[in-house]
Amino acid sequence: MPRKSSQSQKSYDVIVVPLPSLIHRIGREQANELKRMAQSFRCSVGRVRRSRNWQLSGEAEQLTQLVASLKETDIEAWSFVLSKSEAVLSQIKPKETQEDKLARLLRQDPNITLGALMEQTNCSQTEARKARFAAEDW
Repeated sequence: MPRKSSQSQKSYDVIVVPLPSLIHRIGREQANELKRMAQSFRCSVGRVRRSRNWQLSGEAEQLTQLVASLKETDIEAWSFVLSKSEAVLSQIKPKETQEDKLARLLRQDPNITLGALMEQTNCSQTEARKARFAAEDW
């Protein structure tokens, strides 16, 4: 079975932050400014269908950077967006890195084969061997 390249192994989870009645809360000009700022962080702000509700969407890392940038501007209108964004971001658990996953699997079963490690983590043989050598030092 052919292996996927490391680029295709990364999964990008899009996080959606609901922003109900955004225009009524911050105004049209601030909403347009928010759209421009979000685009610079590879996030998007848009209406939910034809309703008055809006949503901010993007990957966790980009959303975190956008929130940090909004905090730096210190504009009163951003308080609504910041509170909604921080509430959603605080609920997200950090992803387990491949190295952490390899270490966890090796702790659970020290006799696991390289093939099983590679299959469960989609890592290369070299990465599995490095993890095995690191596990021997524990």
